Amino acid sequence: MDLQSFYSGNEWEAYRYFGAHIEEGGVWFRVYAPSAQRVALIGEFSGWQELPMSCQGRGGIFSLFVPGAREGQMYKYRVFHFNGSVAEKADPYGFGMELRPASASIIRNLYGFNFTDEEWMAHRGKGYNRPVQIYEMHFGSWRANGDRWYRYEEMAQVLIPYLHEMGYTHVEILPIMEHPMDESWGYQCTGFYAPTARYGDLNGLKSFVNACHRAGIGVILDFVVVHFAVDDYGLAGFGGEALYEQSNDPSGRSEWGSCLFAHGRGEVASFLRSCANYWLAEYHFDGLRFDAVSNIIYWNGRQECGVNGEALQFVQGLNAGLHARHPEAILIAEDSTNFLKVTAPVEYGGLGFDYKWDLGFMHDMFEFFSCPPEQRKQRYHSLHFSMHYFYNELYMLAFSHDESVHGKKTVLDKMYGGYEEKFAQCRALFLYMAAHPGKKLQFMGNEIGQFREWAEYRPQDFEVLEQFPMHRAFRRFNRDLNQIYLHHPALYEGEYDSRCFTAVVDDGRWDLVYAFLRAAGGERIFAVFNFGPERYERYMVRLPGCGRLRELINSDSDIYGGWTSSHTEELPVRNGQCLISLMPYSGRLFVAE
Repeated sequence: MDLQSFYSGNEWEAYRYFGAHIEEGGVWFRVYAPSAQRVALIGEFSGWQELPMSCQGRGGIFSLFVPGAREGQMYKYRVFHFNGSVAEKADPYGFGMELRPASASIIRNLYGFNFTDEEWMAHRGKGYNRPVQIYEMHFGSWRANGDRWYRYEEMAQVLIPYLHEMGYTHVEILPIMEHPMDESWGYQCTGFYAPTARYGDLNGLKSFVNACHRAGIGVILDFVVVHFAVDDYGLAGFGGEALYEQSNDPSGRSEWGSCLFAHGRGEVASFLRSCANYWLAEYHFDGLRFDAVSNIIYWNGRQECGVNGEALQFVQGLNAGLHARHPEAILIAEDSTNFLKVTAPVEYGGLGFDYKWDLGFMHDMFEFFSCPPEQRKQRYHSLHFSMHYFYNELYMLAFSHDESVHGKKTVLDKMYGGYEEKFAQCRALFLYMAAHPGKKLQFMGNEIGQFREWAEYRPQDFEVLEQFPMHRAFRRFNRDLNQIYLHHPALYEGEYDSRCFTAVVDDGRWDLVYAFLRAAGGERIFAVFNFGPERYERYMVRLPGCGRLRELINSDSDIYGGWTSSHTEELPVRNGQCLISLMPYSGRLFVAE
């Protein structure tokens, strides 16, 4: 490792130097603690007795070679501060850790797994002009596995067939870096380089990614780059002073009570850049979803505090470097602000992300669909407002985990009305989402019509598929809808080209009808929706240049829990006009020929 690059924030492989590295006859340990008086290594290999570490020069790097130390043994750093206090710390660059509440690091062989996903790696891409349908999941609460969690390699065996059946192209995993509290869902990390021991070790995680790739499934990792946990064995106060965090005072804390990274400090930038590169290079993840990007753009995530120039410069350098090293990896921003050019290339003044979650679309849809019909007329503009700004960024439509917790209700339960009305409206909403331009993401449970809010300590309610026909029909609808999306290029090619989208009915304030055409890949898809309670037997739409409409799916079909016969229709278009039957709270998708 080039030390000057590390100190200046331009090191991308610091993990190859720091941490515990197995060599012939023993293990090298290296840790960075510039404000420490001295550091000792303790571990199973020494009976937990202190082994003094040497510090060469004034660079703050402590190192020690331990003969006989081996893979699987636990260790910590005992850090002595100049004020006389002592702290036992986990390795910031450790490749493994104990299961909470224990906190020791574990010696792991980073290079003990052989990937066999060469074909996937050679042909993967960012998804431009390809279908991208992401299944977001929390590893520990997807399905029950008796009285324990699925291990990484076990999850591959049960998850991959489900993803294939349901038509998902990618799986996005909530953070699996080591974290002390299950309730944090992985967003309060203590081991940024260590796959959580809840589900196994690093070889198990690599096996999971490898299996997904061999089955044609991409894997995206939720990546925390803004903050870290305050636990005393972690990064906080490393060496006795603020090293990774902005400061020791409350202004250096996030809205979640965690420590905010000091992105402008070179050693911290190298730590995070190396970490992002580590997950892509060593585990073959296909992309990273960056959590809480608004907290990078603005100080403490609040626009009134002003732009955080150091953090912006950091993330621009991070994204530019990742694009250069992993040109096919997908970088996704969770950003709730209207800050410009989030997905523009860095060389053009942008932040360099490939996609940005369209949280405005999500909020507009949930506000609209939770309203009674008589109030929707005043909110009709919400249906097409997204198309007024959609082409400003490369947007991804996301109904994520954040929308199924903390009293917000699940997506299905957000819908207005009674039991059957909720299902009908949710089918119409999901059909609208599939037809709308932009890549897609759905959180686990959305596809089965989960009514209970997500809780990290219990699995999703898949038993409802056996107990209630409506849930079973709803899952079938989502499966069929996803398959249609995968096999019709007009729904994913040219989606960021405004010429491929044409509004057909966008002034239906009084009847709550909305319709549009998508044209790309040699075909045209016509989508029409009735978001109100009235039934229209012969609703007239104008479709110049079309001869007929061939139906692909009707959200009101009886096989999905609706009232319309399941046979698909072919409708003539005469003199540029077509008469279409529209049931209440429904959507229909056609190929226009």
